[in-house]
Amino acid sequence: MSTVLVIGAGGVSSVCIHKMAMNAEIFPDIHLASRTKSKCDVIADSVKTRTGVSIETYEIDAEEVPAMVNLIKKVGATLVVNLALPYQDLPIMDACLEAGVHYLDTANYEPKDEAKFEYKWQWAYHDKFKEAGLMALLGSGFDPGVTSVFTMWLKKHRLKTIRQLDILDCNGGDHGQAFATNFNPEINIREVTAPARHWENGEWVETPAMQVSTPFDFEEVGTRQAYLMYHEELESLAKFNPEIERARFWMTFGDEYIKHLTVLQNVGMTSIEPVRYQGREIIPLQFLASVLPKPETLGETTKGKTNIGVIATGEALHGSGEKTYYINNICSHEAAYAETGNQAVSYTTGVPAMIGSAMMFTGTWSGEGVFNMEEMDPDPFMGMLNEHGLPWKVKELDGPVSF
Repeated sequence: MSTVLVIGAGGVSSVCIHKMAMNAEIFPDIHLASRTKSKCDVIADSVKTRTGVSIETYEIDAEEVPAMVNLIKKVGATLVVNLALPYQDLPIMDACLEAGVHYLDTANYEPKDEAKFEYKWQWAYHDKFKEAGLMALLGSGFDPGVTSVFTMWLKKHRLKTIRQLDILDCNGGDHGQAFATNFNPEINIREVTAPARHWENGEWVETPAMQVSTPFDFEEVGTRQAYLMYHEELESLAKFNPEIERARFWMTFGDEYIKHLTVLQNVGMTSIEPVRYQGREIIPLQFLASVLPKPETLGETTKGKTNIGVIATGEALHGSGEKTYYINNICSHEAAYAETGNQAVSYTTGVPAMIGSAMMFTGTWSGEGVFNMEEMDPDPFMGMLNEHGLPWKVKELDGPVSF
C-alpha cells in the first residue's frame, strides 16, 4: 500500500493534506506529524469535514532521527513528505535512509545559525540514496518547484536553449494586517534580508538585499514593485541548464511591508544571533516569529490573487532566431480558502507538494538518488497542475525583458 507521512502542520501542509485526501485513489493512507500534535488535529478535523477522509496524527520532533525512524516504521510509510522547516531537511533525510523510505521536500536545507540556503548539503546525499535504492525529490513547491518545471517545459516545447531567465513572484493579496508574512515568518524574513544574488556569465553576482527593484505589470493584479532576491532554484536551474547566461528571481513587496521590515532590521529583531534576555538565551527572529500572525490564520481575511511565472529567452525550437515566452499561473486567495481553508501562498506550494508525491507514488517519476525537479519530465506534472487547481498559460512576448 502507498502510505505517506507528512511532517509539518503549517498552511502548506494543510493544503497538501487536503489535496491528498481529495485524491484518495493515489493516497489511500495519509499520516500527519509535527512538534505540536494539536495543530495536526486541526488539519485532520478540517480534512474530515471537507472530504470525509480520516487522517492519523502524531507528535514528533523532526530533528530527533531515532524518533523519526520509529514513527516512519510505525505507520509503515513508503514516502515522507517534509513540509517542516528547511533546517530540518537533513535529519529527516537521515531518518528516511535509516528507515528505507523515499523523501520529498519543498525547500532546500538552510543551517540554523546562518542565513544561507543552497543545495550542496542535500546533493551530497545522492550516493547514499542511490546505494539504498531510494529516491529523494527536492523542491516540489512553487518556487522552487513549479517555476523549475515551467522552465523545463519551455525548453522541451518552445526553446532549444535558454539564454536569459527571469522568475517573477507576485502576491497581490491583502490580508488586512499591519505586518505579516505569507509563509513561515522565520524563513521568510531570513530570505528577504539575505543579500540578493543572481547568475550571470558563469558566476554569482551579489547585491545588497532589497536594493534592486523594477515595476512590472502582473495580469489580474496590476503593477507592483518587484525586488531582486536570491532563491534556491537559481542554483539548480543554472546547474541543469549550463547555457543560461543570466538567471534572476524577483518578488513583490508592498511599501508597508518594506517599512515595517526596515524598522525591525534597524532594531535588531531580524537577527539570528543569540541574545541574553531575563537570564536565558533567545534568537530575536524566532521571538519575532512567535508574535507575528501565523500564515495559516490569514486565509479567511486575504483577498486578491497571486501571479507567479517565468520569462525565458533563447533559441527557438521551431524556426530560427530567438524567442521569448512567458508562462505563469494566477491563483485566487478566495478560491484557495474556499477549497482548503488556506490562502493562495500556502495553496501554490501545497498543491505542487501533492503532485510531486503523486509523481513518485504512481512511478511516473522515479530514480535512485537525489533529484531536482529540472531532471524530471515536465509534461505529467504540468498536466496535474491544470487538473488540481493551478492552471497555467503560456504566451510569446515581443522580445526579452527590458529590465
